[in-house]
Amino acid sequence: MEDLVDHGTVRAESGATSKQARAQPDVLERLQVAGVAADSSPRRLAEYAYDASNYRVEPLAVVFPRSRDEVVATVAACRETGTPLVGRGGGTSMAGNAVGPGVVVDFSRHLDGVHGVDETAGTVDVDPGVVLADLTRQVETATGGRLTFAPDPSSKSRATVGGAIGNDACGNHSVRYGRTSDHVVEIDVVTTDGARLTATTTGLRATDPSDDASAARAAELTESLTRLARENLAVFRLELGRIQRQVSGYHLENLLPEKKFNMARALVGTEGTCAVVVGARMRLVPKPASALLVCLHADVVEAARDVPTILEFSPAAVEGTDEAIVETMRFRRGADSVLGLPAGRAWLFVDLDGEDPVTVAAAAERLLARLGQNGRLVEGRAVPDLVERASLWRVREDGAGLASRLASGGESWPGWEDSAVAPEKLADYLADLRALLADHGLDGVMYGHFGAGCMHIRITYDLRTDAGRAVFGDFTRAAAELVVRHGGSLSGEHGDGRARSELLPIMYSPAVLAAFAAYRRLWDPAGILNPGSITVPDPMDAHLALAGVPAREWRTSFDLRPLHRGGGSLAETDDAATAGGAGLDPWVQAVQGCIGVGRCRADIGGVMCPSYRATRDEKDSTRGRARVLQDMVRGAATVQEGWRSEEVREVLDLCLSCKACSTDCPAGVDMATYKSEFFDHYYAGRLRPMAHFSLGWLPRWLKLTGRVAPLVNAVLATPLAKVAALVGGLTTRRAMPRFARTGEWRQQVAAAGVLSPGDPQGAVVLFVDTFTRGFRPEVAGAAARVLTEAGESVQCSAQACCGLTWISTGQLGTAKKLLARAAEALDDGTDRPIVVVEPSCAAALRKDLPELVPTDQAKRVAARVRSFAAHAADLVADGWTPTPARPVPEQVVLQTHCHEYSVFGAGNQRAALAAVGVAEVVDATGCCGVAGNFGFEAQHYEVSMQVAENALAPALRGTGAEAAVLTDGFSCAMQINQLDATRTGVHLAQLLDPGRPQFRAAAPDRTHSTTPKEDTP
Repeated sequence: MEDLVDHGTVRAESGATSKQARAQPDVLERLQVAGVAADSSPRRLAEYAYDASNYRVEPLAVVFPRSRDEVVATVAACRETGTPLVGRGGGTSMAGNAVGPGVVVDFSRHLDGVHGVDETAGTVDVDPGVVLADLTRQVETATGGRLTFAPDPSSKSRATVGGAIGNDACGNHSVRYGRTSDHVVEIDVVTTDGARLTATTTGLRATDPSDDASAARAAELTESLTRLARENLAVFRLELGRIQRQVSGYHLENLLPEKKFNMARALVGTEGTCAVVVGARMRLVPKPASALLVCLHADVVEAARDVPTILEFSPAAVEGTDEAIVETMRFRRGADSVLGLPAGRAWLFVDLDGEDPVTVAAAAERLLARLGQNGRLVEGRAVPDLVERASLWRVREDGAGLASRLASGGESWPGWEDSAVAPEKLADYLADLRALLADHGLDGVMYGHFGAGCMHIRITYDLRTDAGRAVFGDFTRAAAELVVRHGGSLSGEHGDGRARSELLPIMYSPAVLAAFAAYRRLWDPAGILNPGSITVPDPMDAHLALAGVPAREWRTSFDLRPLHRGGGSLAETDDAATAGGAGLDPWVQAVQGCIGVGRCRADIGGVMCPSYRATRDEKDSTRGRARVLQDMVRGAATVQEGWRSEEVREVLDLCLSCKACSTDCPAGVDMATYKSEFFDHYYAGRLRPMAHFSLGWLPRWLKLTGRVAPLVNAVLATPLAKVAALVGGLTTRRAMPRFARTGEWRQQVAAAGVLSPGDPQGAVVLFVDTFTRGFRPEVAGAAARVLTEAGESVQCSAQACCGLTWISTGQLGTAKKLLARAAEALDDGTDRPIVVVEPSCAAALRKDLPELVPTDQAKRVAARVRSFAAHAADLVADGWTPTPARPVPEQVVLQTHCHEYSVFGAGNQRAALAAVGVAEVVDATGCCGVAGNFGFEAQHYEVSMQVAENALAPALRGTGAEAAVLTDGFSCAMQINQLDATRTGVHLAQLLDPGRPQFRAAAPDRTHSTTPKEDTP
């Protein structure tokens, strides 16, 4: 835990000096004496051994400072013991500059405040750990939308200000707003000798004017840096600051007299190698009143040739992407996830803005006309619709992850993803780069900031073998020589880090490199900050995360081969050339799917990762879990026990198995599946938690309770309910469901005119799942009536179980047997849709069935499965208008079940609500917190309620009792009742039901409280 210091066995990172190895116990003791919590647990070290690059460097410990004083104490402990120190924000570095030996200082957890927006001065005062998107939201709120923070890298929803300063990050709108260095007013830093300094646009000063020691250090540094600039006037002017995106190396041109000794800008882009950033004053810019996206289709190289013409129109952004990224987005998130895109193979997104929409639209028309005259544009269109615009920008923002794990099953990696040239040279550079890739037998997925000449590309390196790593090294050196020939920079945004620092001699003269080294020594004479980057670099092929993973067969129940996964993950090709990692163990390839882009750490957009949003702890992010699993398969010192690893069990403990990561993660990481697989092995031969029996075996218990439901319900209404919950490993603080009688569901559907199970004449098979049969049979009746009213003949089936509860608790032997029986029962030789009432059961049949039972029969059944909401949306799209018997509510709170969202899409219920004329839909986007068994388990109750506070609880508090609460998932309905006993979750079928006049009457209270009312949250 972060509040403890682990004085167990401390290991030196491979390659660390013996001095560092001897010093390691000392630094932990000094941190403890200073009152700084340092976490050196094996699990934590695994989480922080990676960033978003190709590299893995195991740290000694991780510190989460709560104040500047704790940062000063941490720096002192590292200096006194000679221990390296690495600053870290969101951990999204693609160059390996957020990992290192020694102590990693994560600013994102606590030092994340915005301390004041000065609208008059146009500045904002921030901590280094504040996330860029959070900063933008707070600035725009504080200024009424008049000002904004401009730098917007694609990782802005999780990258921090400190990281942006470290790398001189830019973003999609850098054509208009430049780099982070263009927006820095002052930076507060701590130096390794303990000085607290502020770098300004004209020099250095002590942060506290009364701090004499720091004032003396500021004067000394100023004198030394002035001398350094004076001795290198010619080379700084000739070699530095030549193009817009020249980020490689240090920005020492800002020390020149004509730059007025701009120390703030000179510190930006130093990648944490000179001083530790503890605060900053950032410049704000006016927010445009009107903006319009113009989408252009053309070949990548030909599109680059049109960039000079586009720049004549003063665009705010000129971004490019190619078809592989778009196809992967649609594959992972559905056809409607990319809207407004012309048909084609590559596109430019041009953002035009101005004071009024008419002027901006006219500019867009002129731009399209000019590009048409150039003759390279295939098709172009303005995109005024805000939903379409958001859809297209999300494609671009998720480019790094989407390009890395393609719909084809292929893999690609960073390493040469960040080169830049002058925009007018981009087309020729890209043509040569394509040829260079071909010469080395590589393919690349291209996207990037075309308007700034900065190209991102993910390349099909094979970093797992010696031969592949040799190709990686040869290509990267040749690519560095190529970009320099075109007058460009090795890095245009991400920094040099471990990926490119070794190549800086190709770009810079010995005189400039010597000046870089001198600059770093002046700031950090102890030489402890972020070793291995920029000066005295580690070799770029050292510490590669994919190197050294032992060959081993990991037997799994799930079929994890990327080209053979079922449901929404089934690719139609077996082309081994596209399946990066061919021949690799499927479990290893699956858990290595996480490349660290960190979208799971965002609190905006999508649903993942609900537990991280609740705890803000890296271990509870999809990425943190994946990194520990990656150490598991490599047999690292941090995680050595494989399937029996306690570190892996711990990191998976708070995973709600919501499946949202399988959709929201740009790389398609499916942590719910990995958790189920791991738990199946971990608990083999071990005593499981009681909840795995009480809840994991729930379908079996329901067969018994259904026969004596009145008696069970009577018992649950007494104090014995609390005893039963304790025995079953369940929380006593949550209301328990009431049980339905066996056969009650049959009575509900009998009046709807459905056909018998043996009659194959129905156009639709209505699958009544275990949860619906056991807890809310009235929903089955409503679903049958809705489908019948839609003009479909319905056959009802309830002769199978999807095995969901066994899957979620990792009891896969039983799950496979139940799913095999389900496939046999449902495979009737037709292609009739199988409409499933409960979305989690629908998702299990659609996705888990063909992965656990990889047969043709299972795949046929899975392909037919629809959730009720998805089928209703299809009916609406085909022209059906529901006619519910009761008046529809004017306002509906929509809680989309996580499994509905991840497997069938997020918009299905909205389509049906629009068809019946609901005036307002309040989206409670995100997991409800119960997630099947999770929220009922005693040890998870608190987190489940914290998860509810992400979206659902605020949505309920913000709406009145007259608003319907739409929740197709039974777990979600239970959480709603827990949050507000006066509200009842309603299934979409009940809302659309043509046979029931009141939706509340159709959904009676089906809960028992196991606590006194005043104790129920």
